[in-house]
Formats: sequence, structure tokens, C-alpha cells
Amino acid sequence: MMGTKSLVAFVLFALLVFEGYFTEKVLSATVTYDHRALVIDGKRRILQSGSIHYPRSTPEVWPEIIKKSKEGGLDVIETYVFWNYHEPVKGQYYFEGRFDLVRFVKTVQEAGLLVHLRIGPYACAEWNYGGFPIWLHFIPGIQFRTTNAPFKIEMKQFLAKIVEMMKKEHLFASQGGPIILAQVENEYGNIEGSYGVGGELYVKWAAETAVSLNTSVPWVMCVQDDAPDPIINTCNGFYCDRFTPNSPSKPKMWTENYSGWFLGFGNPIPFRPVEDLAFAVARFFETGGTFQNYYMYFGGTNFGRTAGGPLVATSYDYDAPIDEYGFLRQPKWGHLRDLHKAIKQCEEHMISSNPTQVQLGKNLEVVSQRTLGDSSFSATTSVNDFILEPSSWSWYKERVGIWSNNSFMNSGLLEQITTTKDTSDYLWYTISINVKENNIPGQEKELFLHIESLGHAALVFVNKRLVGFGYGNHEDASFILDEKITLNHGNNTIDLLSMMIGVQNYGPWFDVAGAGIFYVALRDLKNDTNDLSFEEWIYQVGLEGEDLDLDNINLANSSLWTTGAAPPVNQSLIWYKVAFLAPEGKGPLALNLASMGKGQAWVNGQSIGRYWPAFLSPSSGCTNGSDCDYRGAYDPSKCLKNCGQPAQTLYHIPRTWVHIGENLLVLHEELGGDPSKISLRTKTGQEICAHVSETDPPPADSWKPNSEFISQNPEVQLTCERGWHITSINFASFGTPIGKCGTFSLGACNADILSIVQQACLGQEGCSIPISTATLGDPCPGVLKCLAVEALCSD
Repeated sequence: MMGTKSLVAFVLFALLVFEGYFTEKVLSATVTYDHRALVIDGKRRILQSGSIHYPRSTPEVWPEIIKKSKEGGLDVIETYVFWNYHEPVKGQYYFEGRFDLVRFVKTVQEAGLLVHLRIGPYACAEWNYGGFPIWLHFIPGIQFRTTNAPFKIEMKQFLAKIVEMMKKEHLFASQGGPIILAQVENEYGNIEGSYGVGGELYVKWAAETAVSLNTSVPWVMCVQDDAPDPIINTCNGFYCDRFTPNSPSKPKMWTENYSGWFLGFGNPIPFRPVEDLAFAVARFFETGGTFQNYYMYFGGTNFGRTAGGPLVATSYDYDAPIDEYGFLRQPKWGHLRDLHKAIKQCEEHMISSNPTQVQLGKNLEVVSQRTLGDSSFSATTSVNDFILEPSSWSWYKERVGIWSNNSFMNSGLLEQITTTKDTSDYLWYTISINVKENNIPGQEKELFLHIESLGHAALVFVNKRLVGFGYGNHEDASFILDEKITLNHGNNTIDLLSMMIGVQNYGPWFDVAGAGIFYVALRDLKNDTNDLSFEEWIYQVGLEGEDLDLDNINLANSSLWTTGAAPPVNQSLIWYKVAFLAPEGKGPLALNLASMGKGQAWVNGQSIGRYWPAFLSPSSGCTNGSDCDYRGAYDPSKCLKNCGQPAQTLYHIPRTWVHIGENLLVLHEELGGDPSKISLRTKTGQEICAHVSETDPPPADSWKPNSEFISQNPEVQLTCERGWHITSINFASFGTPIGKCGTFSLGACNADILSIVQQACLGQEGCSIPISTATLGDPCPGVLKCLAVEALCSD
């Protein structure tokens, strides 16, 4: 559809002289900037960038994801650096496996792309504790992200560590490497006011510290209007066309253009229509932008306990152009690819002058959201489900309450993070209650148990029997739980299992935000209240199963496990173990945990993250299916799907984490579920569709210098996943077809062109069919006609 703002930009793209530029690996490069653009070796550049976080996938798939990013028209890959996993213990560093930062940067370089390294070291990123190591919290006298000496010492040391590591590997542009930009801090301007003068001084110190490290490339601070020279202040948001840098000497840069939004347990799934995203990008460059980055271009997975808090889901798909499993998300990927091609053709003109706005009338600008010819391209997926069907299951029933002699006592309720130091999601609070009243022997006393928690969830046991479950949500992790209970004459125990679902990662003073239970009281039927909050409590960090290391593959045959033909179902605090055979193929796998409640899962000892299918999103507030009116401003709650459903039921298993023969799945179930219904899912095919009219412009990659569109035909272009081929054509019509992908049907006017499409496409990874009556015939002269095609790709 024609919008109101991009036709002007589209016509400019088509008519201006083209000088192509392709990113190449160079021996060395000088990177500077002026008011109009980043300048690489004396040449101003317009750059398309995308965020890919190396720990959210595996090294084996980095090359493929980066290659797809390059084919999508990106010039730059942007990533944070995750301090808490690189320095898990003060002074002890880790850069292996998914956290091999050098390998990741070199992989980007090998693909011929550039790198923006966001060292921070604060990341946010919906990552546990915002990327800060938990040990930092326990340094005496420390205050995060302000003019505090202990914090500045540690921050400077880590910044220097990463910079020196990059220098040693010759990865900065001046050394022949791909790194053209570095970032210090992250979105501090959003919360700077909460820190007063200390915040202002901290910004100046952070900028001076960064510059002193002599990276030879520009530094940026995002969302930082007071970023001192020479630091470039940049924009983050859904739209940045109105952004202006804080100095006329700095270029207009957009470091986070949200391709969608992150997912929280208990929330519906947010998505951002590509029409709105493409408009935002076109408008940004139309108004003088020089660098824009999709956050995220590939989101990936929050494996293990890396997800931030509160209640950030394991999937970090983000509705990105490349989905969580590494597959192209159409039409988003293809539409943006052609937008990038169009913008690239205008690069020389755009950076040689300052933009001039032309008003055609009141509230009248002309921009097209279909200028690229494939906004009508889309894809759906076909999958195979494999029920595990093992010959036997094994299980281990977790002990309720205190389970070892390393427990300890304290008068009063303790804050959870300070107590556990984030070594576990779990903390037991246990108290004994002695009922001494002269009840009739055997008679129980009815009371109301009142619990208040900072978050994030808690199971309540009375005399080892589960009586309640309370939980918060991403927006407010705190909760209040009231349960009617009965206590026996004599001694009783109350065991509270408090659960974390990610340590908070954002907000002013987020580093001191607490968790866990802070008030417990008993109230009798006469409304008399007994406050237990300051009584003697016994504490136990973690679960017995964690201490036993039940997720370890070396304990697969341990006598600790009970084995039977069928597992017990709907039981809380139980571990399950089962052997399974991975489906054949090379692609990623998904574990369908829709039948489970809440817990964590491991495959061959690797944690695939937290799960919580029992937490359903609100039943209202979603748009119809995946349709959403993209007109008007976008926000994270505008376009939602899966209302009334779990936020996530499918959990990513990287293919390299399984092998031929038997593999081990271990689950720790907290609430209760049915593991016999768990299945594995593989992607076996992809339906791809296109719907293009005679009046659409030709594909961007067919545009020629100094040529007019009149002499060129629009085309239907179909593209399969890399390595997949078109195996069948399910629909093909030239005329007035109706419907959309998956529901196409013939209109009143139709030319049977199935054989033409089959000849052009079958057996190919991709194909194109020019829309021309000379080739396709003219079933209804004088009527505007469209070509609609639906095909099946398979591996």
C-alpha cells in the first residue's frame, strides 16, 4: 500500500546515479566522523547494522547467521560484551564456547562485515543483572553507575581488559580489523537524573576513560544528550528521524531500532509489522541519518540462567528478521533487504549533501511502504513433531524444606539475592510453629497464612504439603499470597520456596533491587495476627537436586534415580530424566514443553533455559492473528498475539548439543506437569508466497543507473532457506487472485500459468517471474492484474 512518506525517497533512489559499495576486508582503515556521517578512509558512509549477541547462539551457527545478515544488506554487526560471564569470579576470566568474543568478531570479519563493539560494561539487554557480575554487588562501599571509586576501578579495569584483548588480536580498524565503533555505558541518560550530580560527573568520567584507552575508533554513548566531545551521542527507540546530535559536528546515528520487543513470561507475544519498521528506517535516512542498527537482527535464546529479570522468557526471538532458530523471517527479512539495496544505491548522493525537506502541503509527504516489491512476500512453516516414547522414565523427588547441614538460622527474613549470591534461583525459608492451645487431641487449628514477597515466585508448604503458589509478572514482580491453612496440635513446619526468574537488569539503582519474602504472618479466625517476620528462620540456598548435580550427564545411570515405565505426573518439585534419539537432519530442534508447568531443562548437560507454560497471558488485548494496523506510532503493546496462551512452549535445542544415538533430557519441574507428552519438533518445510501487481516497481536489485522504471517489469521473487529447494507450486494465478498466503483463491480473472511457474522455480533455491502480459498472457485486458504464487520449500 502507498503510505504518506516514502514515495519521494523511492523516486530519488531510482533516479540518482549509482555507485555501488561492498564492504571488504582491508589491511587497515582510519575511522573518523563529521557532521554528516562516519568517515572510513576519507569516505563518508551510510551503514546498515544489526545486533547479534554471540552468547545467544552457538559458535557453530555464527557463520550462517552472519552470512544471512550480509545477504540481508547489513554492513555492520553490533554486539554487547557480557561482563558477568566473562568475569564470573573477580579476576578470573572466561572467553570460551558461546562466550568466545574474539572468535565471534573474527567470524564477522571473515564475512566481510564491520563491528560495533558495545563494551559498556552495562548492557541491559534483558540479560541477567544487566551484564554486571554479581560479585560486584558485594564490594564494600560500592555504588553502581555513579561517581563511586570502587565501581570506577572495576569498570575501568574491565573496559581496558576488552580493549587490550581486541588490540592484541588486531581487531580495531586501524589494525586491519573490523571494529569501527565502540560504546561506553548504555542508555544512562534515561536514569541519570536519579543520580544527581554524581550522575553528571560519572558521564564525564566514563567518556574520558573510554577516550584514554586509545582504540583509534570513535566512541558512542547511546541515549546520552550530555555526552561530552568527542563521544557521539546516539538515539535508541522505535523512531529516530527527529533526533538531533548534541553537537553540529556529530553525525546522526541510531544504535537501537527495535525490530520487535522482548518476551516476558505471562505476557502475549509482541511483534512489529515490517511496514512500520521499513518506514522508520526510510524516514531516518531521509532526514539525514547515517547509521542505523536493528535491535535485534537475530535475537536468539537466553540459554541457562542468562535471562534478565524479572520474568524475561527464555526465547529472545524479538520478532527479528532472522528468527530464534536462525531461519529467515519473511516478509520482514526480504522487505528490509530490498530497502537496504535502495538506500545503498543513493549513498553517494545522500552523504554528499545535507537533507532538504520539501512540504507538498499540510501534513502531506509522500513515502511508499511497497516500493521494494516484496512486502507481499511471506512465509509459513511446516513442522514434524516426534513424541519421545522412551522405554522408561526416571525421576527423583525433591525434598521439601531443609535438606542438608549447610543450612543456617537467622532472626528475621533475609533478602534473597544477598543470601544466594545468585548461585541458584531458589531459597528455602523454614519456620517451626508450635500450637500449644488446649485443642481436642487430633483437632486441627484453622488459620490464614499471609505472605508478601518482592518477587518473583514462591511455593508454600505446610507440614510438607503444598498449599499455595504465588508469583508476580515482568511489570511488577512483587506479590501477596493469602492461604487458608490448618495446623496440628504440637509442632508444625512452614516451608517457603522463593524463586528468582532472572536478576533485574534495568532501571535506576536496579543493582540494589531486592527479591524474596519480606513479610509473613498468621491470622486466626478472630482476626488476631501473629507476625512471624522477625522470628527465627532456617535458610537453605538451592535445591537438593542441584547439590546432587542431577542435570549432569555423568549421573545418568546413578542409583539416585527411580525408574519406571511411566513417570509420575502433576507433582511439584520433581526431577525427570529420559533418553531420546534426535530426529535426523542438520537443523535446530525445539522441545515442546506445553504439557509442563514451570522449571528448567537440560539436554546432555547443557541448560536450554527456564520454562513456564503454566503461566498464561491475559485473554484480551491481541490483534487478529498476525495482522496489526501498522499506521500510527508503534509501541510494545500495539501488536500482540497468543493472548490466553503461554508466552513460550517451544524451547530451542541447538543441533550441536545432540548427537547420533541416545541423548539425555533432564527436567526439574516445580509445579507439576505431564512429561510423557513432551515432544521434539523439527522444521521440515516452508511455504513461501508472493503477491505483486503490474504497477509495483521492479526489484531494487534490478535498478540501473540513469534508467526509468517504465522500461522495467515488476517481478515475483521467491526465496527458500539456504540449502532448501522449491519442491512444489501449490498456487499460481495471474489476474485478480484473492486472499493471502495459505488462503489464495482464483478471482474472476485468471490465467493458468502454473506450468510457467513450475518451469522457472522447481528445484531452485529461489526464482523470479517477471510480470508481463507478453509472457503470462492477458486474461482480462484493461483490468489491473496481479501475480500470486504459493510454493513449498523443503530440505
